[in-house]
Amino acid sequence: MGKRILVTGGVGYIGSHTVVELQNAGYEVVIIDNLSNSNEQVLDGIEKITGIRPVFKKLDCNDKPGLEELFRAHSGIRGIIHFAASKAVGESVQQPLKYYRNNLVTLLNLLDLMPAFGVEGIVFSSSCTVYGQPDVLPVTEDAPVKPALSPYGNTKQISEEIIRDTIHAGAAFRSILLRYFNPIGAHPSAAIGELPLGVPQNLVPFLTQTAAGIRPELSVFGNDYDTPDGSCIRDYINVVDLARAHVIAMNRMLDSRSDANLEVFNLGTGRGVSVLELIHAFEKSTGINVPHKIVARREGDIEKVWADPTRANEILGWTAKETLEDTLRSAWKWQEKGIK
Repeated sequence: MGKRILVTGGVGYIGSHTVVELQNAGYEVVIIDNLSNSNEQVLDGIEKITGIRPVFKKLDCNDKPGLEELFRAHSGIRGIIHFAASKAVGESVQQPLKYYRNNLVTLLNLLDLMPAFGVEGIVFSSSCTVYGQPDVLPVTEDAPVKPALSPYGNTKQISEEIIRDTIHAGAAFRSILLRYFNPIGAHPSAAIGELPLGVPQNLVPFLTQTAAGIRPELSVFGNDYDTPDGSCIRDYINVVDLARAHVIAMNRMLDSRSDANLEVFNLGTGRGVSVLELIHAFEKSTGINVPHKIVARREGDIEKVWADPTRANEILGWTAKETLEDTLRSAWKWQEKGIK
């Protein structure tokens, strides 16, 4: 294709899997990442899977002069996939300024620089948190955006508004906003996966670390929600399925397959699974017991949400293919590799 793409946060969990899919699709990828929640060794895994080591620059997107220098050094970047952001709901409640700085200033810097360097489009990593607790489930893209329940969720809402306003003002680029539900799992090769630094903030890596004996037990935040078993319900999507959607979105923007300069798509399976159901599914699919206990609710958590992915299915031609059981087995395979 000869298309050069910048992936911010490309050494991170979703970013690294997307880089693999981009390279397999013929894109030339330039990665920037400040390594605040990732490890440069992930590049080895990307190279092992694809046979190509992507260009990598350690850089924080808050560093606007550094970004400008990067665009000059790697001319011809046609599209951006913007993953670089702080992403833990609980931490955002405790450290809101970190989240507003990391998640908003970084986006502003990119949008400022895109026209000057002829960048044609940006795929933005958004979240189902913009829906808050939806009135109707499954949730479609037409559901109202509700007041955020956490600073993290608020940064995603504000970021979407920034992009929308910028394009409405006549910016010479396109954007696709991808609202993720809950990415889990790892590449089937186990060459890359979710690699949290320190104590995991997401459920599945904490679950697999508990199964491996690294953590004594898993905390389930609340069992008194209005759900069948009292625990929160989410739509868990395989990370490789999610990564494939970014390639399709980039193709769509660069090939001008839509008359719209801004589009929004939900990326989920359409199936809601509770935290306790997920634990039991992991135990059943791997045969490994996961010690867990019920603790108090966590501030900022939404009770239940799952996607209506019809728009992505029909317009993008994308569907989530992997089963929950296979996805959980891939997460365990990745964890086992890490403890050998």
